[in-house]
Amino acid sequence: MHRAILWLICLFCLTPTVRAQWPKDKNACYYERKENAPYKKKLWHGYEVSLGPVPNPEGVEYRCTVAIYNSTGRVVFRTSGFNVVFDEEQTGKDFDGDGKPEVVFRTDTGGGNYCCWSYIIYSLSPKPHKLFEINVEGRVVFETDENRNMVIWKRTAGLAGYTSMAAQPFAEKILRVREGKLVDATSEFCPRIFSNEDEDYRIATALLTPEKLEQFQRGAIPEGDKEEIVSVLLSRALQHVFCRQFEEALSELNLWPDASRSDMKANFASSVQEEYPEFAAKLRESAVKK
Repeated sequence: MHRAILWLICLFCLTPTVRAQWPKDKNACYYERKENAPYKKKLWHGYEVSLGPVPNPEGVEYRCTVAIYNSTGRVVFRTSGFNVVFDEEQTGKDFDGDGKPEVVFRTDTGGGNYCCWSYIIYSLSPKPHKLFEINVEGRVVFETDENRNMVIWKRTAGLAGYTSMAAQPFAEKILRVREGKLVDATSEFCPRIFSNEDEDYRIATALLTPEKLEQFQRGAIPEGDKEEIVSVLLSRALQHVFCRQFEEALSELNLWPDASRSDMKANFASSVQEEYPEFAAKLRESAVKK
């Protein structure tokens, strides 16, 4: 039962990626859809979005394109991909706090693969320019805080190779926009993430019972339950790293069975080395200690 719940949660974390491939939106172009009717939408200050298949789509890799035109008919922005979506739900929101609306697209440069979807946030003020791009590894949620500032929750994949894809570890990175750039604000939200207010936390706490942990550590746990425990431990450790709670991350990883703990720590260290080099070094040091 728990395994089925975990699978559904992990599938849900990929929902925006999957949904972006469903050929149903009129404001989208999909390379697998036989009929992609051109789509246009008036914006503000004379700008217009135009979306549809490229000319002679059979002869190119990226068959879909979207552009923004100014009032004189000049293209101020264009992007192409296997699939392109004009995100009307997010368009019109103020992402950078300047009081002006932005335009939002989703593009796929991987032919439907999970790796290659991204959000493009584009500003038309004071002159047209791309604010930033967000790679979609899993669920991306846009919300505003009590001051109406944009907060972006980006579900981020963790260490691969220890579970099936359905149970791949993940953790949340929370981003804000400051001076037109994305900045990491995860630490600000960690009390919420590690509390019963968070559904993932509640589920993980229910799964990590003392009995299951004891069975996991001595290698006597059923395979299905083992994958659950592995996914939760690696996910929580990664979340602690994102929260810069490095001692807590190490404590989670120390719950791993003795026989394979050193190898796991070395692999985990490699996965976070680029962004958290000091913790990676500490983790490698702990891996060689007896």
